Amino acid sequence: MESGSDRSGDSRRREGGSIPGANGIPAFSLSAREPSELPVLIAVPHAGRAYPGSLLERMRNPGFAALKLEDRYVDRLAEQVARETGASLLVAHAPRAMIDLNRATDDVDWDMFARGRPDNLGSYTPGMRVRSGLGLIPRRLPGLGELWKRRHEQEDLSTRIDSIHAPYHACLAETLTALRDRWGAALLIDLHSMPPLGFRGGQAAPEFVLGDRFGATCHGSLVGSCFGYFAEMRRGTAHNRPYAGGYVLERHARPDEGIHALQLEIDRSSYLDARMVEPGAGFAGIVGLLSGLVRRLAGEVADLGRLGGQPWANAAE
Repeated sequence: MESGSDRSGDSRRREGGSIPGANGIPAFSLSAREPSELPVLIAVPHAGRAYPGSLLERMRNPGFAALKLEDRYVDRLAEQVARETGASLLVAHAPRAMIDLNRATDDVDWDMFARGRPDNLGSYTPGMRVRSGLGLIPRRLPGLGELWKRRHEQEDLSTRIDSIHAPYHACLAETLTALRDRWGAALLIDLHSMPPLGFRGGQAAPEFVLGDRFGATCHGSLVGSCFGYFAEMRRGTAHNRPYAGGYVLERHARPDEGIHALQLEIDRSSYLDARMVEPGAGFAGIVGLLSGLVRRLAGEVADLGRLGGQPWANAAE
């Protein structure tokens, strides 16, 4: 990973990976203060907008499909939150249409490829995400259908894994480990956005969905603090449904080793305009809301680190 120029104050920006066909554009960037000010890393895997011309040429409806696949401008939210709080920030610039960083490298729909499934996979069974059309390379979207004009080559997939997926996750693991080693505990907030969920049972749908893989990826005290904070702010929040967290949490969360992880989904209508294309009137408010959440969680993660992973109530017993 190469060092770049400072982004703001004492925050250092480092760039890593590369996007095939994008003339040297890095696959991701890490902004982190040295030494770290908070035991929190915000990661944004789905907001990348660096589309090579060769990728757009292969897409059936590139403008509409790209917009539907992106977590539109979540990176801009995260950048301002990191600037205000001092949290570390990892942002993918590679677009989700090229490779989905929240999927495992074997989560592949081989029917999308010219030569089909490789023989060395044996009795390969596609997972649920592949069957839904949203595997490692997305295949189709509801209301839009197939995304690609023609089949892919296996060599393209291998290149994307080596130049984007592998270095991104290596950087994520390295950063979390460094935070944990400094603070005794670390928290990953994997930040996403979602389309409005609509009304449910006569009640307004939640504005946020918090995922912890049904209790597997984060200490319960941190989850409880999140819900307490959103309740204080009078913001509707759901837990694990319909989004419990994906491969990022599965791979990187190790709460028994002091590395905790949450996925946070934000209703796009909360911070985008009515077309859900550009930042809207609610953008600044969401930045302030998330900044408050990060500050609260940072203090609690630091407490967990000092107490060897035990919350205050348990430590006193």
